[in-house]
Amino acid sequence: MKKNKKQSNIGRVFGVIFSIVMIAATMYLLFNIIKLNVLPTKLLFLITIVFVLLDLIFILLLCFATKGVVSKIICIIFTLAISLGSCLGGYYMSKTGGLLSNMTNVAKHSKNTVSVVVKESSDMKKKTDLAGRSVGTLANINTVGSKKILKELTHSGISMEQKEFGSMTEMLESFYNGEVDSIVISESSRSQITDMEAYANFDSNTRVVYQTSYKVENTDKANAVSNITTTPFNVLISGSDTRGGFDENGRSDVIMVATVNPKTGTILLTSVPRDFYVTTACDVGDGCQQGALDKITHTGIHGTNTTKRTVEQLLGIEINYTFKVGFDTVTDIVDAVGGIDVNVEPGYECSNFLHAPGLSVHAGVNHLNGEQALGYARERYAYSEGDRQRTKNQQQVLMGIVDKITSPAIVTNYASIMDSMSDTFSTTMSSQEISDLIKYQLNKNPKWKMEQYMVNGTGDTLMCAELGNAAYVMVPDQSTVTTAKNKINAVLAGKSADDVE
Repeated sequence: MKKNKKQSNIGRVFGVIFSIVMIAATMYLLFNIIKLNVLPTKLLFLITIVFVLLDLIFILLLCFATKGVVSKIICIIFTLAISLGSCLGGYYMSKTGGLLSNMTNVAKHSKNTVSVVVKESSDMKKKTDLAGRSVGTLANINTVGSKKILKELTHSGISMEQKEFGSMTEMLESFYNGEVDSIVISESSRSQITDMEAYANFDSNTRVVYQTSYKVENTDKANAVSNITTTPFNVLISGSDTRGGFDENGRSDVIMVATVNPKTGTILLTSVPRDFYVTTACDVGDGCQQGALDKITHTGIHGTNTTKRTVEQLLGIEINYTFKVGFDTVTDIVDAVGGIDVNVEPGYECSNFLHAPGLSVHAGVNHLNGEQALGYARERYAYSEGDRQRTKNQQQVLMGIVDKITSPAIVTNYASIMDSMSDTFSTTMSSQEISDLIKYQLNKNPKWKMEQYMVNGTGDTLMCAELGNAAYVMVPDQSTVTTAKNKINAVLAGKSADDVE
């Protein structure tokens, strides 16, 4: 009898311990759910009631109701399952909250990085070796960065003979011909250089001897709507090709306007090819060449706000929010979700991509890892349609990521996916607005209709302001620009873009 009583006391002690663990796990889950603030009140109340009742039921069973060893063990197993599930759910909620916080915490400043570059074969190994040598700079482009880095070198007792050039091509030709020992470049312009066929190997046959960074004010601000769940709005999606970090300005390689009408459940994606030849627009302080003609991709060098203002001017619309994607970091997301599938149409197979040597795609479904997906998204030289096809590939990659992220399989790798996304996105949409949209989706469950359009043009070689010389561009077909504007306005007015010819 004493033995049974002793066993009963031990069982009760274990029951209390596991009950406390379960209550703590439940509190952890509910705390993170409430903190995330994405669930409708009714759903939050229901979840709270369910978990409280479960806890009460198993507390009673563990501490009072169950007497036998087998039944006790079964109760403990269920209690542990509830506890582990609550901990895992709370952890996922915490990760999601961290992602939303990072996304909406737009930096007050953007970073620009400038470098003194020499040929790989040069005997200049460190900054002191630059003393007395000649350096090429651009006369009208990146002047702030050039002055900054040369001033720093002067303060270190290193004086250089400066020679200014009117264009990037002119400076590069003089550099490779040996007329100057080194050149100053903005790291945001490195991709511009390697895009030129003559300098495609610039990264491998040069090296950086000295580098510095400086901050510029980020002027990108939201033009928020009154109620994001009822009022239509435009979002600029800008894919940056930065290499020096997510906060660094760089070319806008992906440019889309997402027009969202929550009332009709319609989303229109309007794509603008990166080589589209446009008149640049920006706010005071952005540093762009106001009114100059250039590829729209170059506007990103002066920050997302310059791209936004230029797109607003091009399409005659108002953009409410921006959504910046660090496109090079998309590789981490693709790898985190286990790769993506893209369907290559017959005639668009390729045996070798310039931006991803060794990558080949065949007609049909191709499974791509992160590096391959980035190469596929950036390639244009392999296609006769050039930038048009690249824009389509980028849409495929983004949709492939969305398909994976929205699939049930995300649960098995949720934490790493959240980590990979934390430094990938930035938006001027507030955390509250994102929470309201998620609540709206959960509450109303609208069936979103996706529509797509892309402005078009004809290829040409024309002067580009940021390069200071002529380069390949796409001259806009104004009829497609007008159509894009009309489609956007149709969706904003509650109609379908498909009805606009």
